[in-house]
Amino acid sequence: MKTKSIGLAKLTNKTVLTRVDFNVPLAGKKIKDDFKIRASLDLIKFLIEKEAKVLLVSHLGEPSAKAGDRTRLSLNPVAKRLGKLLKKRLVFLNQRVGGEALKQAVARLRPGQVALLENIRFCPGETKNDSKLARQLAELADIYVNNAFAVSHRAHASVAAIKKYLPSFAGPLLVAEVTHLKRVLKPKQPLIVIMGGVKVSTKVALLKKLAKKANHVLLGGALANNFLAAAGWRLGRSAVSRSEVALAKTISWKNLVFPLDVVVKTRDGQTAWRHLTKIKTTDMIVDIGPETMKMFGNYIKRASTLLWNGPMGVYEQPTSRYGTLFIARAVASRSSGRAFGVVGGGETVDALNLTKMADEVDWVSTGGAAALSYLSGEKLPGLRGLIV
Repeated sequence: MKTKSIGLAKLTNKTVLTRVDFNVPLAGKKIKDDFKIRASLDLIKFLIEKEAKVLLVSHLGEPSAKAGDRTRLSLNPVAKRLGKLLKKRLVFLNQRVGGEALKQAVARLRPGQVALLENIRFCPGETKNDSKLARQLAELADIYVNNAFAVSHRAHASVAAIKKYLPSFAGPLLVAEVTHLKRVLKPKQPLIVIMGGVKVSTKVALLKKLAKKANHVLLGGALANNFLAAAGWRLGRSAVSRSEVALAKTISWKNLVFPLDVVVKTRDGQTAWRHLTKIKTTDMIVDIGPETMKMFGNYIKRASTLLWNGPMGVYEQPTSRYGTLFIARAVASRSSGRAFGVVGGGETVDALNLTKMADEVDWVSTGGAAALSYLSGEKLPGLRGLIV
């Protein structure tokens, strides 16, 4: 693998436009999980040590024209948290990109100082990969570094077009993500993939590719529902989509493993165990059952490479998260030695964190959709010219 690492650049007294992914979950103005912020700390500290002027660029959510979005999705809370993690004052820049006020504010930065721009998606040209916006960003800096793997599947101005206008490099997180994911694409066998979540459509390319490499693909969540419905099972009020069922029928089922039993929410709101043959018309599947956990656990115990993406049910509810937490513990227990384990996706990482066993997993990816795209064989715009 050839990389244009930021370690190769001369950084002293240079303004380094640094694309990071600080798209963290918020509860009002409170950050619920700072995993993505902490993931870029090594690069930021490295740039500080090299006496660069660090200009951070990130998005947060998907801003619209709705009133209040500019307040609700401001990166100001992120700037405050980052400052505490770095134990130094951080400059928050909310001036308009392309305006003179922002240019002057950036020009005042001193070597070793860190500044964070306001949510880049407040700029309409960002998601359009607009060259004008990319040039305006480039005018603020001497060097560009991409450390935001999670958005590198997007052809956005601060990810793709920007590389036309500045000497560009890959950050350590970007390199680490690709290095670890390559180990899944060239796995030590047996490779066991666990996939949950909701939609077949977001994972169809990955299913088609990994079904050829994996010994078994264990399916849970609404993702499994669509396959079960495609096989003719009656699933009551469970989450199923006609278009997703049709898509499921186009995928080879050779290595797919489906749940044997499930936990359902009944008509009166209670939870109950059901074999697939006993699901009632008023039932809604919310989790995998104990027989399925045992079966999935046996597959995981025999793995030499593990990939997990997507919860096994409605893990947000305490009464329907047992299956997801079981998988989290099983993957963590098998990782770090006996198997090489990779976990990715926001909800999946959140579930893993509930077990307090994230440190046992070899690689916890910051990229959900980006990891799926990379593993599916897609060319990521953010990697082009930086990692081959």
